[in-house]
Amino acid sequence: MLYVLVYYLLVNIICFFLMGSDKKRAIRGEWRIKESTLWLFALLGGAIGGYIAMKVYRHKTKHTSFTVFFPLIAIGHIILLVYLTISLA
Repeated sequence: MLYVLVYYLLVNIICFFLMGSDKKRAIRGEWRIKESTLWLFALLGGAIGGYIAMKVYRHKTKHTSFTVFFPLIAIGHIILLVYLTISLA
């Protein structure tokens, strides 16, 4: 179970920094991180970090898909973690 928690922590940190980096690149007019990459990290478990980054950096907040589905994916991952914690304990 420790490996699962470490995995989730790392993927959320990565997603948080990807969102922050994309926001900085957007401000500078530089090459952006693909939305598909952000979605991939969210689906792999980083939706909580991505959602927090959306609030911290005020990034992707006008995209309904991000503001609706990132929190839903995060809730799904939280439910999965609770289930795994209970079932593996």
